[in-house]
Amino acid sequence: MSDIKAVALYEGTFSIGTDKIFRRIAKDDPPHKRSLKLSINPFLIDDGEHKILFDTGLGDLHGGDTTIETILTNLENESVSDYEITDIVLSHLHFDHFGGLANRENGYWELTFPKAKIHVSEKGWKKLYALLDKHMEEQQDFIHFVDSHGDINFLSPDDKPLKYVSTELIGGHTEFHQALFYENKSTKLLMAGDVIGTKGSINRSYAAKFDYNPKEGMQQRNRLQKLAHDENFAIMAYHETYHPIFKLADYDEKKGYKFQNIG
Repeated sequence: MSDIKAVALYEGTFSIGTDKIFRRIAKDDPPHKRSLKLSINPFLIDDGEHKILFDTGLGDLHGGDTTIETILTNLENESVSDYEITDIVLSHLHFDHFGGLANRENGYWELTFPKAKIHVSEKGWKKLYALLDKHMEEQQDFIHFVDSHGDINFLSPDDKPLKYVSTELIGGHTEFHQALFYENKSTKLLMAGDVIGTKGSINRSYAAKFDYNPKEGMQQRNRLQKLAHDENFAIMAYHETYHPIFKLADYDEKKGYKFQNIG
């Protein structure tokens, strides 16, 4: 992708039960009984001008197998420090996507990326705040802290917060779910959160029962994968285990899209 770095910051693969605790498992392991298997991949885009995160990972809100050190170590491996992150763009406000905004590594809440601007759907954030009492106490504390200490920049439904970054309201998985786009020279990236969360969601026309609007999620998933193929976007799949960045290299009416793995 030319001189622009775009990498997945793999935080691990987890088995998640009804208690919503993330229990770490190996990539090839099946999930525990009556549990869901998910991998977590925040994405770093470094173009020399900005160091951008698309979503911020788990943080330390999800149980003993999760820690803020994971994303910080991953960034260090890319020669990037927490203070160098300039911008964070959030696809939606489920805690496994934005829990890394703040942490309690030192026994009190701190911003994980102190210099970063946080770009988030205005309607999504206000809805989160309106339903604050439905969350656990530590989650409420987290939200209050980020709201009062973070450099929050609200996004309109279809916005362009940065020179090469644009967002589009797609709904589906959550009411104010956004697709995130990065376009700079020959580098074209698309991250659609849980609407295209894994490679397995490609070539399938299905309504996910856990979505806010399953029909809308299905329609947007189908539209976005066609867009990625037709306009040569690399897809960033947040919950993909093995190759979270890939392109749709070809299309066959019977077999569907073919994959070209990038990262």
